[in-house]
Amino acid sequence: SRSGPAMAMAWRLAPRLAARLALGRRGIASCIDPSVGLTEDQKEFQKVALDFATKEMAPYMAEWDEKEIFPVEAMRKAAQLGFGGIYVKPDVGGSGLSRLDTSIIFEALSTGCTSTTAYMSIHNMCVWMIDTFGNEEQRRRFCPSLCSMEKFASYCLTEPGSGSDAASLLTSAQRKGDTYVLNGSKAFISGGGDTDVYVVMCRTGGPGPKGISCLVLEKGTPGLSFGKKERKVGWNSQPTRAVIFEDCVVPVGNRLGAEGQGFSIAMQGLNGGRINIASCSLGAAHASVLLAQEHLTVRKQFGEPLANNQYLQFGLAEMATRLVAARLMVRNAARALQEGREDAAVLCSMAKLFATDECFLICNQALQMHGGYGYLKDYAVQQFVRDIRVHQILEGTNEVMRMIVARNLLQG
Repeated sequence: SRSGPAMAMAWRLAPRLAARLALGRRGIASCIDPSVGLTEDQKEFQKVALDFATKEMAPYMAEWDEKEIFPVEAMRKAAQLGFGGIYVKPDVGGSGLSRLDTSIIFEALSTGCTSTTAYMSIHNMCVWMIDTFGNEEQRRRFCPSLCSMEKFASYCLTEPGSGSDAASLLTSAQRKGDTYVLNGSKAFISGGGDTDVYVVMCRTGGPGPKGISCLVLEKGTPGLSFGKKERKVGWNSQPTRAVIFEDCVVPVGNRLGAEGQGFSIAMQGLNGGRINIASCSLGAAHASVLLAQEHLTVRKQFGEPLANNQYLQFGLAEMATRLVAARLMVRNAARALQEGREDAAVLCSMAKLFATDECFLICNQALQMHGGYGYLKDYAVQQFVRDIRVHQILEGTNEVMRMIVARNLLQG
């Protein structure tokens, strides 16, 4: 990483950013205060997460990105605060919090490092799937070490030939007595190669979604291997690799749910995943608004601060308005999912679509307001732009989100 003056310049705004993120602040940031409307307990969860983000993540965010470090020890510290299994039941080490609580926590953590928080959100989704669809033996075997982040998990759905059309996946698992023999490959797997547990969607039956089952594999299984580490625009604090299965023998006891239930398990996991990734977008956008506000205040052109320019004032106002609208939509969907409402899946899709699109625009506009400085890696805003861009693609592309919403509207 950079040292000396360059690193000092990179994070010279970090103390001010931390102050602006502090809850209960009044003044210019009060209209985007993320604690508004929350219960006292939720405000406390948020404060703990925000403190962790500002002390344990933000100072290292640039280094993790530049050196492509998977910050295992930092995440284990987060797990000590209960962030390794946020919406997992307490009897296996989870925190037992609601989907709204989870959204609030991921938004706060993402202000410190969006890439790392996004991986943690995927990890949490995997643990929830085992907790929810696994039997007692599976829950007690896998969940405690995942909730403590002694071990890490990866979600394996996407394949080289099936991304948006996930139901066409080809990875096969042939039943042989008390085992399955797994063959195929998965693409773009977050944590792949560095993580310990792989939640894998595979074909045990005929074509289509009803032929898909869910197996849990552990690193070290014979026949399990990994592709090269992908070189990415952002999300560099988490490794991404192909996951390859060549005659992997997996016990039937590692199957979650019944045969043919895998696609349903995958989609239910993604409903929460979409809220989680939208929440990570909110955190990046919130931090970017504050960085832009700070830059407009301190940077002078034509003899006066940029903050005096009405065009930039209007732009900042639009960014703040988009942020609050996106946050309200995400939290509304989180409540619907927690309550098990019939419209929860489509509301999660709407929230993911709106929040990831709008928050990318916010971060990108914040970069523009920094002028040439925004394009330097010495300034945090460019990393938020790079890390948040992929949120419009993963957990279901935003084009697929539009399809889900349109189908819901037209099916009657």
